[in-house]
Amino acid sequence: MTTPDSRIRELIVTPIAFRDPPLLNSSGVHEPLALRLILQLVLEDGTVGLGESTGGDIRIERLGAAARAVVGMDVFDTTAVAAAIDSVLLPTVPSSHERGWTTSAVEVACLDAQGKLLGRSVSDLLGGAVRDAVPFAAYLFYKWAEHPALDGRPAVGDEWGEALDPAGIVEQARLMRQRYGFSSFKLKGGVFPPDEEIAAMRALAEAFPGQPLRLDPNTAWTVETSQYVARELDGCLEYLEDPTPTIPGMAEVAKTSPMPLATNMCVVAWEQLKPAVEQDAIQVLLTDHHYWGGLRRTRELAAVCEAFGIGLSMHSNSHLGISLAAMTHVAAAIPNLDTSCDTHYPWNFADDVIVPGVLELRDGAVEVPAGPGLGVELDHDALERLHRVYLDSGMKGRDDTGYMRRVHPEYEFKLPRW
Repeated sequence: MTTPDSRIRELIVTPIAFRDPPLLNSSGVHEPLALRLILQLVLEDGTVGLGESTGGDIRIERLGAAARAVVGMDVFDTTAVAAAIDSVLLPTVPSSHERGWTTSAVEVACLDAQGKLLGRSVSDLLGGAVRDAVPFAAYLFYKWAEHPALDGRPAVGDEWGEALDPAGIVEQARLMRQRYGFSSFKLKGGVFPPDEEIAAMRALAEAFPGQPLRLDPNTAWTVETSQYVARELDGCLEYLEDPTPTIPGMAEVAKTSPMPLATNMCVVAWEQLKPAVEQDAIQVLLTDHHYWGGLRRTRELAAVCEAFGIGLSMHSNSHLGISLAAMTHVAAAIPNLDTSCDTHYPWNFADDVIVPGVLELRDGAVEVPAGPGLGVELDHDALERLHRVYLDSGMKGRDDTGYMRRVHPEYEFKLPRW
């Protein structure tokens, strides 16, 4: 039942920028700063629910529209909240995937507020946790030793150092395991010719015998190259992620692949599930509540995957602790979570906006916060500091390719590349 105290008074959206290492991928390289948006959903009784989303001008604009649409609504009526957001974004944002980015951020904030009002955790609100801790994989990247000096800015190094060959990747994995206890490893590929990345995966298999390994080239390969890599790494990989673009392309690779194919690129919206299933294009779906419409929709997606025999894991992008808490709660509430989840948190946690002490990667897992709500508290000083960094940066959005070209003007963006 709606009460005056459970109505939404305002939604505050704060853009921030935080440090990011020079991580390489098929589109270029991460810039020195990553953008994120922090949401504070304020109820009439003063309760505040937290949310987090990717940053950039387009996300700010859409969340601004959402903020105006949800004022006065009941925080417990998340179905109506989602419908209100859809109504203001349509028809200018026809893609359910694009609308999902906005809806999910607001829904997480609603669930956090609900949990605080009820004294229950978000995983309780999602049906209850089936595990006390959620397993994550070490997310390995080819990377430069530093962001090079550019446009009068000095070089910016980091503690992880360079990783541009198999030895560097293995050393990075050893550090990840030493610091966080990871027992599974994923390499972001699509950076070097396929044979070099095959060598890196074989080096990891030798260094960590019997441990689950994954390779994700972000659609950098043709169908033929994908089939070649799959044959070469038969028996080495847990799954091969997004080797080639499009559902038909993935389906062609799947016909001969000796290992499952996973995706967070060719199936990112509800309307793409049917053709993917019909063509048997994927065997593992990497869900992400940030663009599937929220935590409850992610639970529904898990049920669909279970019905069609599709394995389930979780995708990650550069994120901070509010997102990690949300990821952990929903993963804890999904019975058919088949493999460890992805997280960028080791690369970014030093600039977090939450009070430390709740979220910790230990033995390759994060314990589910007890709550209430997400179980995390906003560090307002950190939020203000990172907001100032954003304002000073002048950044409008993420541009891996543009940054790579500033460092290497000859760089050509091309997918597939090999």
